[in-house]
Amino acid sequence: MKPEIPVALTQRGPAEHERREQIIDAAFEHFRLYGYAKTSVADLAKSIGVSSAYIYKFFESKQAIGEAICSQRVGQIDQALLLIAQSDQSATLRLRSIFKTLLTRSLDLFFQDRKLHDLAATASAQQWKSTRNHRAMMYAIVEKIVSDGRESGEFERKTPLDEVCMAITSVTTPFSHPLLLEQKTPEQLEERVQAITGLVLRSLAK
Repeated sequence: MKPEIPVALTQRGPAEHERREQIIDAAFEHFRLYGYAKTSVADLAKSIGVSSAYIYKFFESKQAIGEAICSQRVGQIDQALLLIAQSDQSATLRLRSIFKTLLTRSLDLFFQDRKLHDLAATASAQQWKSTRNHRAMMYAIVEKIVSDGRESGEFERKTPLDEVCMAITSVTTPFSHPLLLEQKTPEQLEERVQAITGLVLRSLAK
């Protein structure tokens, strides 16, 4: 019942290269200003003074560039959540913090600029690797916290672990999916995240 395992992004050329970072930076700026759909590889090439063919030495497509940007931005959320999961707090407090932080960071990421929100929406709609990797990371984070909670005696142990983790991971979706986030106000989302977190924790109690 686990989600797909993390997958590597398609990559060309050396992983560490000044030009690769320059392309990503230029793409981020163009996507932010003009949107993902209206930006071409030729536009990016022109902005940094190289040919389109040169960009293809590092990325096989515009989507691959978008994947790199999404992985960087969503990776920031994943790292923040991972730090919470690895903290010394009780499993109960960690799980509460995971839900709240996921919502706060996702709102900051997806709505700091409408054009970047559109990129995130495209990634989610087309099931880009960066989106699938985020789901896999969420499952792993939830699995650690629930396992720790079972070991400490905070959570019940009768329900199969994979069922619990899949259910909890699924109910986090409205607080990270860009298209679902825009359907409610931040105040409504905050109210819902508190209600769902409380329900999840009550279901986990011994």
